[in-house]
Amino acid sequence: LFMLYAPILILVIFSFNTSPSVTRWESFSLRWFDKVIANGDIHDAALNSLTISIVATIVSTGIGTAAALATTRTRPWPGQTAAYMTINLPLMVPEIITAVATLSFFALLASLAGINFGIGNLILAHSVFCIPFAYMPIRARLEDMDLTLEQAAADLYATPWQAFRRVTLPLLAPGISSGAALAFIVSIDDFTITSFVLGPGQSTLPIYIWAQLHKTGVTPEINAISAILLVVSI
Repeated sequence: LFMLYAPILILVIFSFNTSPSVTRWESFSLRWFDKVIANGDIHDAALNSLTISIVATIVSTGIGTAAALATTRTRPWPGQTAAYMTINLPLMVPEIITAVATLSFFALLASLAGINFGIGNLILAHSVFCIPFAYMPIRARLEDMDLTLEQAAADLYATPWQAFRRVTLPLLAPGISSGAALAFIVSIDDFTITSFVLGPGQSTLPIYIWAQLHKTGVTPEINAISAILLVVSI
């Protein structure tokens, strides 16, 4: 725990440092946060990150909810185990392989059909990659819910849609919220897939931070951006 959180604490502390040094403390200041707020490139990168993450979260959570319902609240069906494994495959496949495969797929799509969705490529890639992260908490919540709840609703003349809306969905809300939060954090923090799929002129906060590190190294401004991302994640 110390090795994990002590460096993060140091990063946050030095984001409030007057000095441009990240190893020598001078005095408390908000100058680096002011620079971040006034930086147009950071605004563009943050807007791209939020756009991609919000859309990917909505799509992956919707698909994850449907998949969880199909694999837990129905009678067993042929291929159910294979479907469960396929949904969770992105968690087991190294992310670099997913990134290279996604890049190859979009390149092939562009060369054969002339289709390029621009930032939509990133949204599609993030949506698919985030599905298992949204799916797991939702499935776990459904497995804790007794099937007799829907049966009782049916005994009271509820249609399947009414039973879902009045019984299943309210009880499932904590799982959906957890899945959506996890998908959002995974998407907004993703670097590997994003670095392979993004097009010219596109940038997200992780990509911007990486580019700045190569230009100037670690600076208090980078610390300030990281501190803001940390607050968003929390």
